[in-house]
Amino acid sequence: MRLLRSTDLALRVLMRLAVAEGSTPTTRDVATDMDVPYTHAAKVVAELQHLGLLDARRGRGGGLTLTEAGRTASVGSVVRAFEGDGDVVDCEGATPCPLHSACRLRGALRRAQEAFFASLDPLTVGDMVASPTGPLLLGISRRP
Repeated sequence: MRLLRSTDLALRVLMRLAVAEGSTPTTRDVATDMDVPYTHAAKVVAELQHLGLLDARRGRGGGLTLTEAGRTASVGSVVRAFEGDGDVVDCEGATPCPLHSACRLRGALRRAQEAFFASLDPLTVGDMVASPTGPLLLGISRRP
């Protein structure tokens, strides 16, 4: 299974904030650190804020901070939130699959997708920044 770019970035943003150690990087800082366009990072940050996983404050002294819910969030739940619950394949698209009425593949792919999510459920954002990842994340920050 391949994750959407926004899902990947959401996880990296949460991990980056988990090691921020009292600093409050801005969305622009995070975009620079992660080498992604600011507009893409801003959309992801807005969704993470909507989910209650981070706080974003504007202006002087503002920046991004991870909430307690963000630190303890299940990686599986974050992936589900960004990926949605759609099917892995589009059986009913512009050209519906002729096997649709008797296909067993769709159910098998759905079970595989759920197994993928379930394998990520026990992991938290905090778990993901344990050594050696946390120190590496601190090292990629381009901020002085």
